[in-house]
Amino acid sequence: MKRILVVDDNVASLRQIGAQLSASYDLLLAQSGALALQICIQEKPDLILLDVEMPKMDGFETLSCIRQNPWLTQIPVIFLTGRHDVEAEVRGLSSGARDFISKPVEKSILLHRIELHLRFAAWQSHLENVVMEMSDGIATSFAELIECRDENTGGHVMRTSRYVERLGIELMKQSAFAGKLSESELEMIVRAAPLHDIGKIMISDRILLKPDRLNDEEFAAMKRHTTFGAEILESMYARTPTQRYLQYAMMIAASHHERYDGKGYPRRLVGNDIPLCGRIMAVADVYDALVDNRVYRRAMNHTEACRILLDGKGTQFDPLLIEVFESCNVEFDRMAH
Repeated sequence: MKRILVVDDNVASLRQIGAQLSASYDLLLAQSGALALQICIQEKPDLILLDVEMPKMDGFETLSCIRQNPWLTQIPVIFLTGRHDVEAEVRGLSSGARDFISKPVEKSILLHRIELHLRFAAWQSHLENVVMEMSDGIATSFAELIECRDENTGGHVMRTSRYVERLGIELMKQSAFAGKLSESELEMIVRAAPLHDIGKIMISDRILLKPDRLNDEEFAAMKRHTTFGAEILESMYARTPTQRYLQYAMMIAASHHERYDGKGYPRRLVGNDIPLCGRIMAVADVYDALVDNRVYRRAMNHTEACRILLDGKGTQFDPLLIEVFESCNVEFDRMAH
């Protein structure tokens, strides 16, 4: 059943609308804009009926606050108003409202308008998901094409994305980094993860495919893939600013080889100065590199890889991330195969 949030400071009006809608929808009621914002964040309703004339925070201000939260921008909002002037309607539609309904509300009109906007929102969401899947598919395919330059790293792009997702889910489950990692942010990070090594497109095959350890000069050239990747992704984001996951992709590309102790590259960032998405990616990237065959060595088993990650706790890796990794590393082993 769809959830409708009704916001009105008038108790009688709330009761009237509640009686009209209770048989068809799961209702959430709020007598103020401030309470409506709290309910939106906690419950994320499917549609909001919002009174315009309210004390302290009116409908326009409430809608503005709702639209500032990227997690709530797609919720359709219908204004309820006793005002019948063009100026108010233009202001409301310009601020992001989908429709206006005059008070007192007539039940059949209210139900019709709600169903109309719920169907439109569902279709819009479907189209956005299709576009997102196409975008992600193109980005991942591009990353895999770059990866295929090295025949011994097949599958790295998709495996590391799965590790990042699993680690992120466990972080939220254990309330690690509370307030710093949300479901929407994790979704962006997972979408961005396949692009972490995109900068390798700028690295010579002579270096990338060398069957032995790199010398100092070659390693210095290899390290530049981080800044190359960030620059490529920055350019992509400038062309498609609606693709917010590219912001995370830039951070990941630039920071996934930084070390918690400040001895990484390219900027020698220390501790929490390294973006959280980069710290998460570092654990996933190193684990997969260890359990996968590389041109310069054979794959390690899961136990050996875990030992190396645990040895890097507090030096190479964020200690809290390694503690969370310990609690779910068995699933990493399963996903690796």
